[in-house]
Amino acid sequence: MHLLLAAHADGAALQRLTPSGAPDPAAPEPRIVSAAELPGVVHQLEQQRPRWIWHRTQDWYPALLAAGVELERCHDLTLCGAILAHSEFTAHTEYARNAEKLTQDDDVQQPPRALQPPPPPADQGALFEDPGLSAVPRYSGEELRAEYAAQQEALAGVALDGDRRKQRLQLLLAAESAGAMIAAEMQHTGVPWREELHEQILADYLGPRPPQGHRPAKLEALNSELRRLLQSPALNPDSPQELMRALHRNGIEVKSTRQWELKESSHPAIEPLLAYKKLARLHSANGWAWLDAWVKNGRFQPEYVVGGVVSGRWASRGGGALQIPRQIRGAVHADPGHKLIVADASQLEPRVLVALAQDSKMAEAARDKDLYAGIAAQGFGGDRGKAKIALLGAIYGATTGESGRLMPQLARTYPRAVGFVEQAAREGEAGKTVTSRLGRSSPPPSERWLRSQQSATAEEQRRAESLARSRGRFTRNFVVQGSAADWAACWLAELRRRLRGLRADGSPAGELVFFLHDEVMVHCPADSVDACIRAIEESAAAAKELLFGRIPVEFPVSIAVVDSYDNAK
Repeated sequence: MHLLLAAHADGAALQRLTPSGAPDPAAPEPRIVSAAELPGVVHQLEQQRPRWIWHRTQDWYPALLAAGVELERCHDLTLCGAILAHSEFTAHTEYARNAEKLTQDDDVQQPPRALQPPPPPADQGALFEDPGLSAVPRYSGEELRAEYAAQQEALAGVALDGDRRKQRLQLLLAAESAGAMIAAEMQHTGVPWREELHEQILADYLGPRPPQGHRPAKLEALNSELRRLLQSPALNPDSPQELMRALHRNGIEVKSTRQWELKESSHPAIEPLLAYKKLARLHSANGWAWLDAWVKNGRFQPEYVVGGVVSGRWASRGGGALQIPRQIRGAVHADPGHKLIVADASQLEPRVLVALAQDSKMAEAARDKDLYAGIAAQGFGGDRGKAKIALLGAIYGATTGESGRLMPQLARTYPRAVGFVEQAAREGEAGKTVTSRLGRSSPPPSERWLRSQQSATAEEQRRAESLARSRGRFTRNFVVQGSAADWAACWLAELRRRLRGLRADGSPAGELVFFLHDEVMVHCPADSVDACIRAIEESAAAAKELLFGRIPVEFPVSIAVVDSYDNAK
């Protein structure tokens, strides 16, 4: 059953649809439900396992979760529309042709979607307010139904050729929509966070909590030392301009205050300056103000942005959820009687490249858990470091330095793998798009980029060539990173399904609480650890088969069972 959920002046409108997006003849009229009644009605309808269709998962699901209603599956029109508007698989369809392209200053284009998401919250503290329906965009049910029908028509227009593009694209849309539900569930559940441990970590690094607007004691002590060593009694090291002037006055001729450049100087002020910068980052990014704003009742609850990066990777809105520094990971701590299971897909992007390129020789090297060691044994005299530099250089387009020097050896040993990313780079340089395994395509070049390639003077030609190479590096990495994001989306969706299936008494066997590119964290009762580990490993194997079929390439998952996140690696 397909159920459309749309905003209505009296609360919400529910309408049954056919798989193609037409009103269901058995119940053609929408049912109007008040906001107060909605959770109970949705809970009752969920017993029929419908696929919920809505503008954005974030519009509805957080409020339903807060009311105790958990859903199984959905179709997120905004996320799916963004994929269909750009995908090479649907480029010939009316849906893609009618999607207006908005050129951005950074040369990235996005589909407009008549259904635009609301702006980010103006106040990060608002994330902790009780969710409600007041902010749901007022698109009519008919507008949303027409959008769903158009998306289904676009899918129907994908040719059923030898590589099964339609099935792949359908899988991507389902996984992306599942990811939106997982993101809302993780925001609702939150990362287990011990505030007193965080306070202790800050005290150990920075000293006692200072009055608002003052530096912590250890930062102030380092500042005093810097003022003395740089002979600048009023120096504010938090001001880049002041700091650069003080460094230059003391003969430290640097062009920036980046760590690698500062380390080239032997001046005695460099060591305390680097220490100051490190502690200042901790204080500003994850200090007491961050703790007060983002951790409530023992949980860190950020908002995740599914598909926030053009390759399909997630982003986050506020709180730096995808950048929890090692210094404070000790505050991420399991509840009493529980454990954290931290699992990451080992060397995911290189293994995805092996599968995409169907490089049998590199697949042989990947049979052991350490792909780099396998490559080193085959072509680099056992030097793992060189093998890693060469392979990552191929994926990211590093053509100079050590990567460039090692590339010919890698190409001789693995011509299919290197040829695959080289072809993706050539496509980008020519202004074409590339596509992930499941059908997410890179943004097309902007009008500005296209104009740059119609150069006349020698200087313009050099700039055009530089821009073309830059786009080639982007497409070279996009096809690998995008396919890795496809794999991770399927891994997450499969893991969520399996964790839900493990429930015996109605309580979860484990909860997904964190996700970062190729790493997941599950919080579970201690007696459910073994079952959750099996679910994690089986989900990884299922994701590989969903994307690539039964191929001789392993996607191993490293697993740590810990009480606190800092002990996971």
